[in-house]
Amino acid sequence: MSSENGKTQGEAAEPPEQLALIRETVRKAKVPRAKPRTWRGAALAKELPVARVVVNKGVLHLDQYFDYAVPEELDAVARPGVRVRVRFGAGAHQVRDGRREGGRLIDGFLVERRAESDYQGALAALADVVSPEPVLGPELLALARAVADRYAGSLADVLQLAIPPRSARAEAKASPEPLPPPAAPGPGSWTRYERGPAFLDSLAGGGAPRAVWNALPGPHWAEELARAVGATLASGRGALVVVPDGRAAARVDGALKAVLGEGRHALLTAETGPEKRYAQWLAVRRGSVRAVVGTRAAMFAPVRDLGLVAIWDDGDGSHSEPHAPQPHARDVLLLRAAHDRCAFLLGSTSCTVEAAQLVETGWAKPLAAGRDQVRAAAPLVRTVGDTDLARDEAARAARLPSLAWQAVREGLKTGPVLVQVPRRGYVPRLACQRCRTPARCRHCAGPLEAPEQQELRCGWCGRGAADWHCVACGATRLRAQVVGARRTAEELGRAFPAVPVRTSGRDHVLDTVPGRPALVVSTPGAEPVAEGGYTAALLLDGWAMLSRPDLRAGEEALRRWIDAASLVRGQGEGGMVVVVAEPTLRPVQALVRWDPVGHAQRELAERAELGFPPVSRMAAVSGPPEAVEAFLAAAELPADAQVLGPVPLPVVRPGGPFRPGDPPPGERWERALVRVPPGNGAALAAALKNARAGRLARGGGDPVRVRVDPPDIG
Repeated sequence: MSSENGKTQGEAAEPPEQLALIRETVRKAKVPRAKPRTWRGAALAKELPVARVVVNKGVLHLDQYFDYAVPEELDAVARPGVRVRVRFGAGAHQVRDGRREGGRLIDGFLVERRAESDYQGALAALADVVSPEPVLGPELLALARAVADRYAGSLADVLQLAIPPRSARAEAKASPEPLPPPAAPGPGSWTRYERGPAFLDSLAGGGAPRAVWNALPGPHWAEELARAVGATLASGRGALVVVPDGRAAARVDGALKAVLGEGRHALLTAETGPEKRYAQWLAVRRGSVRAVVGTRAAMFAPVRDLGLVAIWDDGDGSHSEPHAPQPHARDVLLLRAAHDRCAFLLGSTSCTVEAAQLVETGWAKPLAAGRDQVRAAAPLVRTVGDTDLARDEAARAARLPSLAWQAVREGLKTGPVLVQVPRRGYVPRLACQRCRTPARCRHCAGPLEAPEQQELRCGWCGRGAADWHCVACGATRLRAQVVGARRTAEELGRAFPAVPVRTSGRDHVLDTVPGRPALVVSTPGAEPVAEGGYTAALLLDGWAMLSRPDLRAGEEALRRWIDAASLVRGQGEGGMVVVVAEPTLRPVQALVRWDPVGHAQRELAERAELGFPPVSRMAAVSGPPEAVEAFLAAAELPADAQVLGPVPLPVVRPGGPFRPGDPPPGERWERALVRVPPGNGAALAAALKNARAGRLARGGGDPVRVRVDPPDIG
């Protein structure tokens, strides 16, 4: 053994130089920071050490604020409005060193800082501040609370709709500097309306006019909205415009750029992508831009100094949010107009019953054109009823009446022709050729179909029906009850072989088509805009939309027809619309006269007599029969509430199409409607919310769904 080894063995009690250095460094180090998981041992903030937090748990019995302790190290960044992470679910027994511990981490928003808590027990500490960006201001919080109360929902669910998901890269980028207010734009095509220029002058002068705008047909509505926004910006205030879909948002976006230039507005749609959309939302929140145009989610956009809220085509189903608590954009904007005392504009080429009620109650003023302007802008409307079809040889042989063929031939000489078909597909529904009894499956009573001209089969259970015969008359031949868009395109293509045929529907929606001669077959709501307008339009199978088992069937059919007919050139330019529907029906007559306002007023009068919305407030309660019965028995409904039903809901077949709000596939559910007179809607919503919260707190197993102001009530 060497002397060196021997020295090492003799000095074994002394630590090696490197290990001693490490130990000395650790001794001189600062006191380690407390772990963010619990902040055990960490000092609390010296001022306002309590943070009031709304947690992202949408269950109703937890719809309240929760207090948390603010560690000193988070004092500077824990400001009201920021996103935080907190521990939730720890029991009162899980207390250590005066601090509650345990539970799982969830997200939330810090609402306010307080000097002390109303809770007497130990508080858990904020786990972390996710971002120092304040995204929840007091105005947005008040609006979200009002929406939650109106729709019997939770504040957390509304905030999930109102505030987009965070993008760290978007937050790291600075928003552009705000531009000075622009000059007020000229009235432009607003001069066609009797009070149009006065409405813009009021906006530019800082006023808060409220109007229901019955827009003239044609392509000018987007520019007119842009001029209303420009007049509001000229007053130094902000503006918000909500449209039904991305195509309409793109049109208003282009109009705003043409009227105001770049950099004065933000576009909030799902098509822009999460990061870009969040960056645009932050620019609005920071005050970099004062105008917003967007789809449904933009109804909560945090526009500063809001001076105008506007909604286009409020009857479109896209304005109704499918996620809890399922608010409607029109009602949210009405709340914003009332809370912010700003101007309100509801515009559409048609008119809903809710819009007519706003005018009748005096809350809003009508903004419409004179009859001479309407006649100049609207196309000529012709009708074809069952009597005409019975006498028309061409209609019996080829489904389209002679008048429609003539309109197509004349229209194709100078431009494109629009053909609206109620349903997509090939032959969605079949019926007996002799007596028109709907063809049903003998096993499940589902509708029989012949997709792509293949063998007959059931649309619900998928079983074949090669030996089908009519149960009413015994006939064995079928006819198309409602022919789909693809089948119609195929028939028209054979009839006009030299003309291109284009289709637009759910699978592929066209935005625009050129002004050259062509046949454009579209389902309702998917009609593309034609350059220079369509020369003619065919509205087929009108009875299919009018016969829907819904209170709004007539209103919705008229809205769909007017939306399509508004894309056709005016009567002075030779534009013609042919609607295949019974001419004596009220919606058809309203289309012929181009009088959607009169139709809405008559509908409103009838609903007032029957006590149906919007004259009354209504809620739908659905679920398994036993659960619905128990829920209604436990709910402390207002004394003047009326319960209609319950009635069974259609059973959704497994693997079939599923819409939001449908019961689980294969389960039998019922639905009851609860109605209260005007003025008691808040009491009804509170009673239903408390009943649901109590049921959830007791661990109610059967699901019960509650929807306030359902869009369809059957």
